[in-house]
Amino acid sequence: QQTGRLEGHAGPVYSVATSPDGAQILSGESDGTMRVWDAASGQQTARLDGHAGWVWSVAYSPDGTQIVSGGDDGTVRVWDAASGQQTARLDGHAGTVLSVATSPDGAQIVSGGEDGTVRVWDAASGQQTARLEGHAGSVWSVATSPDGAQIVSGGDDGTVRVWDAASGQQTARLEGHGEPVRSVATSPDGAQIVSGGEDGTV
Repeated sequence: QQTGRLEGHAGPVYSVATSPDGAQILSGESDGTMRVWDAASGQQTARLDGHAGWVWSVAYSPDGTQIVSGGDDGTVRVWDAASGQQTARLDGHAGTVLSVATSPDGAQIVSGGEDGTVRVWDAASGQQTARLEGHAGSVWSVATSPDGAQIVSGGDDGTVRVWDAASGQQTARLEGHGEPVRSVATSPDGAQIVSGGEDGTV
């Protein structure tokens, strides 16, 4: 059963996330804003403005202190979850940032973009530490393994790619989808990778 309906956005909502403690819900919209909602009451508690264009992806850091977002303006932005203030702007992608994720220890931010690259950033300094290339076309989704040793990405080329987080080397190319891969995830024990694509299959 639906337990709540959160209204406030003026346009399409493209990404949602929950805080690690489950107390907050985060949503990103086509007008460049993000909203934070109290999960218990459904009340909006904050509005984060900064992106120029659609916010395609949002995520919380593992400790819940930071929010990460990626958008149409080609930037990855980091926000203080308590104050709602932007603390960093990470520039590097040539085109829309379609997906963001954080490493399990919170030390790294991973992003995938329209430029076909996966980028790795140091969460503390905001410096780009790796650029992973291999996909032909946009990278629609990125994820990290539970132990942080691997990065997984899915893209327009219909492939799922696995990368060594330390070296940035591609360790596997998984084929099977006949269309773009829109979403990837890993199982809690890291033994499995799950992907969903435009071909209608998981």
